[in-house]
Amino acid sequence: MKRILSVVLCILFPISALASGNGYKVAYDGGSIQNAKTGAEMKLVIDATNIHLLQGKTDILTIPASAVTEISYGQDVHRRVGAAIGAAVVSFGIGALLALTKSKKHFIGLTWDDGGKKGGCAFQADKSDYRGLLAGLEGVTGKKAVDSDAMTVKN
Repeated sequence: MKRILSVVLCILFPISALASGNGYKVAYDGGSIQNAKTGAEMKLVIDATNIHLLQGKTDILTIPASAVTEISYGQDVHRRVGAAIGAAVVSFGIGALLALTKSKKHFIGLTWDDGGKKGGCAFQADKSDYRGLLAGLEGVTGKKAVDSDAMTVKN
């Protein structure tokens, strides 16, 4: 009975509609959003026609999906030298192992043009949400995400 009920619910209420209420936790990394500070914890919610940025329960920004001009993504990889130095004080072996590990930060960038109102911003996403967030943005906007790490700068 439970299985039949869950199938019926999936047909009546698509999974994306249920998931959109939760949104994705992101950290604002910079851009053209007024009154938003770098590092602020936010939630990015994607629905069928809009992308919402929430801070707490306050809707800070709503971008129509059709207004998005580009989606970019990239990773910042750095060694954990600071943590290794701190651990080396306690145990040299643990500090040495930590110095060899890498941490990745996953970034997503959006640019938009909503009837002449242009803007852009970058977010840091959790590694477990990164791919799902990109897929959701690509799906709702119809734009293919561009790997910013693969882009080269030409003068």
